[in-house]
Amino acid sequence: MNTLAPRPSILSVEPYVGGSSKLPGVNRVIKLSSNEGAFGPPPGAITAMERAARDAHRYPDGGATALREAIGARFGLDPARIVCGNGSDDLLTLLILAYGGEGTEIIMSAHGFLMYDIAGRWAGCRVIKVPERELVADVSAMLGAVGARTKMVFLANPNNPTGSILPQSEVDRLRAGLRDDIMLVLDSAYAEYVDMPGYDAGAALVDAAGNTVMTRTFSKIYGLGGMRVGWCYAPPAVVDVLGRIRGPFNVNLLAMEGAIAALAEPGWIEKNIAHNTEWRGRVTSALTAAGIKVWPSEGNFILADFATAAAAQAADAHLKSRGLIVRAMGAYGLPACLRITIGTAEENGLLTEALAGFMAEHRG
Repeated sequence: MNTLAPRPSILSVEPYVGGSSKLPGVNRVIKLSSNEGAFGPPPGAITAMERAARDAHRYPDGGATALREAIGARFGLDPARIVCGNGSDDLLTLLILAYGGEGTEIIMSAHGFLMYDIAGRWAGCRVIKVPERELVADVSAMLGAVGARTKMVFLANPNNPTGSILPQSEVDRLRAGLRDDIMLVLDSAYAEYVDMPGYDAGAALVDAAGNTVMTRTFSKIYGLGGMRVGWCYAPPAVVDVLGRIRGPFNVNLLAMEGAIAALAEPGWIEKNIAHNTEWRGRVTSALTAAGIKVWPSEGNFILADFATAAAAQAADAHLKSRGLIVRAMGAYGLPACLRITIGTAEENGLLTEALAGFMAEHRG
């Protein structure tokens, strides 16, 4: 008798596991494992979602028209070239399903976002992970990995989980070095947090050619991770393709209303950027003073390097014993590291105090 079986590439996928939220026996948990916004959703977004809940029995606008117009107005983009999705993961997956598939290859950096690899294997692509230099994407190596079957190249800039960033000149060099039939996907989930002069989240490259897509999210600085709202800015031909394959109502009503209100929240972006810049620096300095290597970051998180996997595991256990949850990085090929989200001032203080104590004991 035949056995029902999926495509072989599906069984090679390890399910994505998000950051933990609970600790057994711990009353107060401080979650710094998922790069969520430090201040939660904007007040206006909460009000808008509460109001929208009264119409939850109605289907939402399948074209997300009002949300696309709000995004276009906020970022100076043509709403007709914006596609919204159930988080940016939704759009990344749709792009791979549309332009990848069996017999094709996609390229990503060695420690890039896991969903590129997972979605690539869902689609049957061969996923090529290119070694990095000091945890920064190596453009020359990525270009060197391009072959006849290459269809897509993914670059998170800033990158999750390393926090590293490429200067615009290197991003431009990557695009210029790719064939016209290769799509470059610029994942700019952390764009709002970037301090680097001359940084462009990707809109300029999208406008310059028909083979580049920029993805963005409301899950980070806008504090709407639980609502799952993402968007991409793409050439018209790509927008047409995504419109053919996306779910008919792939952004729910509450999510759309919350996102529109979040874009209009007075001072929200400025408040979050100032807080993140200050505390990213303060946490980095405190951990460095305690003897922990911290890799440079342009996101709302840092990557703490404990030199060995055993030390990272011990530090993780020490933090959990104090109700602090961070993200172990074994799944990303960085077993000696922990990724730590920048939280509130109180949360950051508790985190740095706990790790200073751990290092003092560890040295002893």
